Amino acid sequence: MADEPNNPIKSTVEPSQKFGATPFEIPVLPLQNTTLFPETMVPLAAGRTASVAAVEAALDSEEKLLACISVRPDKSSDNEAKSDDLFEVGTLVMIKRMERVEDTLHLIVQGTDRIRVLAWSQQEPFLRARVQILPDLETKNTEEVEAATRNVKALIQQALAYLPQVPPEVRLVVLGADDPVKLAYFLGSILSLGVEKEQAMLEANSVDELIHLAHDFLAREVEIIRLRSKIASEAQTEMDKAQRDYVLRQQMKAIQKELGEGEGGEAAEAEQLRERLAKTDTPDEVRKEAERELSRMEKLPAMAPDYHVIRTYLDFILEMPWRVSSEDKLDLKESQNVLDEDHYDIEDVKERILEFLAVRKLRADAKSPILCFVGPPGVGKTSLGRSIARAMDRKFERLSLGGIRDEAELRGHRRTYVGAMPGRIVQSIRRAGVNNPVMMLDEIDKLGADYRGDPGAALLEILDPEQNNTFTDHYLDLPFDLSKVFFIGTANQLGPIPPPLRDRMEVIQLAGYSDREKLQIAKRYLVPRQVRENGLTPEQLEFADDAISLIATRYTREAGVRQLERNIGRIGRKVALKIAKGQNEKIVVAGADMKEFLGSPKFYPEEARKELPAGVATGMAWTEMGGEILFIEATLLPGGKGFTITGQLGDVMQESARAAQSYLWSHGDEFGISAEMFREYGVHLHVPAGAIRKDGPSAGVPITAALASLYTGRRVRPDTAMTGEITLSGLVFPIGGVKEKVLAAHRAGIHRILLPARNEADMEEVPEDVRRELEIVPLNRIREVVDAALETFVANPPPPPPPPVSDSSRAPEPEPQPLMAKER
Repeated sequence: MADEPNNPIKSTVEPSQKFGATPFEIPVLPLQNTTLFPETMVPLAAGRTASVAAVEAALDSEEKLLACISVRPDKSSDNEAKSDDLFEVGTLVMIKRMERVEDTLHLIVQGTDRIRVLAWSQQEPFLRARVQILPDLETKNTEEVEAATRNVKALIQQALAYLPQVPPEVRLVVLGADDPVKLAYFLGSILSLGVEKEQAMLEANSVDELIHLAHDFLAREVEIIRLRSKIASEAQTEMDKAQRDYVLRQQMKAIQKELGEGEGGEAAEAEQLRERLAKTDTPDEVRKEAERELSRMEKLPAMAPDYHVIRTYLDFILEMPWRVSSEDKLDLKESQNVLDEDHYDIEDVKERILEFLAVRKLRADAKSPILCFVGPPGVGKTSLGRSIARAMDRKFERLSLGGIRDEAELRGHRRTYVGAMPGRIVQSIRRAGVNNPVMMLDEIDKLGADYRGDPGAALLEILDPEQNNTFTDHYLDLPFDLSKVFFIGTANQLGPIPPPLRDRMEVIQLAGYSDREKLQIAKRYLVPRQVRENGLTPEQLEFADDAISLIATRYTREAGVRQLERNIGRIGRKVALKIAKGQNEKIVVAGADMKEFLGSPKFYPEEARKELPAGVATGMAWTEMGGEILFIEATLLPGGKGFTITGQLGDVMQESARAAQSYLWSHGDEFGISAEMFREYGVHLHVPAGAIRKDGPSAGVPITAALASLYTGRRVRPDTAMTGEITLSGLVFPIGGVKEKVLAAHRAGIHRILLPARNEADMEEVPEDVRRELEIVPLNRIREVVDAALETFVANPPPPPPPPVSDSSRAPEPEPQPLMAKER
């Protein structure tokens, strides 16, 4: 090949001698994550298209020279390197050997001189640059270079002490090097310093700068090698200890076998526990405590009392699901179908559950809610918890809290006591086998308290998502994470639950069912279940709608459906008896057959009276068994004094009666009532069903209507029922239990409801078919009560005030009866 004008010297001459300070063009090979130094021979591989083209161009030349320049670290990528991505200083190398393997070129190259890029002359198909060879490094301070070189060799000896696997010939080459530049470049090529540090060494302009850089970088690498060696040594020591312990245990087994203790001895039991502990995924704190107790147990004879205490304790630790969780079913459509299958209506509760599942779907680490279902017995609170667990595909655990008086029932007993056991919470978690079950705390309002502690106070931590992630049972004495447990409390009344505990729960009220809802629940769930449980089939027993409605209204008095299902089961057993005796015809139970199956009706619901005399008003009451209507009756006592109240009315209801009389007395002129009526006549107020205690402020409105009717002679409309709390200033305040009260009035044939205006929003809970049949009159003041409840004409004029009589001739005043009451 002919020499080009700018390459007049032959290739047998060293490149630095050939080119000197004259710039020349040369192919460039970009280097990723590495730097080549002069005076070093290294292998390279070229696989990219541009790199292969650059190598082939160099091989086609007479000199076989190639410029190797490193790619800047912040520009490294899988794409072809551009000229802007490369450093300005690189190394001129001579290709000594080349081998092609498929599309990759494997090279052996030797660095000759440092070069600097003056300009880029070509970008495609490979990089070509105009470069200039940099002059040799100068030595400014011979003594400092000598001292630094010796320090470098001392550091190399320290490094070799930590690396016994380094070949002897490498040791001789490194320690025998006299040229500090070659030594520094050699260290830069064998140490993984990183491109920036290696490039800094390559760009050093003096021997002093180069050797100081090499010293600093080598010192850091020696420290890293020392730390790695220390870590490896410590790990080896731990491994040796574990092997030693294993050998000693195997020897102990052999000795026990020779002594006749066999595999069933204490050592075998301890070994079995140790193996279980190794397989159990527990937190580090738990594992450390378990190993400590296991070591104690191994030192005790089997007859020692503490041996079995520790053995039981370790068993419990190993059975706890510290990190075992079940996977939630996050298919909202499927969960909706499960809830609809198991429960009729209660859309607000179902929506709340689906909201939680939606949050879990969007954020897996969301905290589980703490719900509290409050409602009358038999409305499906417990069964709703089972449905929630089935909808989420979680384990279900039910914990009855009714009658618990000992705080240790929930937190467990300390192991210092004989027969100590964990608390019910931890035991339920262990039975479930996962740390995220649905746990139902049933009858949370029936908790008690005595000298042994307050279980309700223990629940404050259990039901607080900010605290229960480190719940500590007295028996385990180790923190357990309860934040993943889905707690559901149930209660019949909200009042007995302490306010701090109530504040930790999201209360969801479950109202009683209407007759229409009971009919649908019986047809969908109760009848098929009782037919199946009594060994029958739908082809053998069928219930007509009128039969179910009659059972719900005349044979049960409840807000839920528990008694309804019990009576359906009684009928199912009687039908099963007939079929077992040989009857083959299908039995259809109708309303007319109820007396044959269940006997005479047991309840006669209160019905609206066709006509009300003056002084009688229809009120509405809420009970645990649902809603009821009640009649407020008042009569004047000629010659009497005072205000007599009977019917087992509670303190709040008595105060409402006195407030109603005081308001009418103070506003008598406004209602056309003579003040003499209050001074000369006594009043007796009575509420029938005297065996039932009654209380609550919601009777204020009907009591006011009854007294206004009594004093004015205007009768209360018989188609009207009313409820609401009153004040002495004449206001009507809202009350609770609207749905149950309105349904009770509707069942009794009432078509007109007087309701506090602020309770109108509660009417949305009433079934739409019931709302369509009712007229709702909102009330804000007592004046509106009198106008809306009383007829306009005077049907029973009140008697005129009697003439004054002496105290000696006055009839004795009846004494008020002592009263006790507890009713809303």
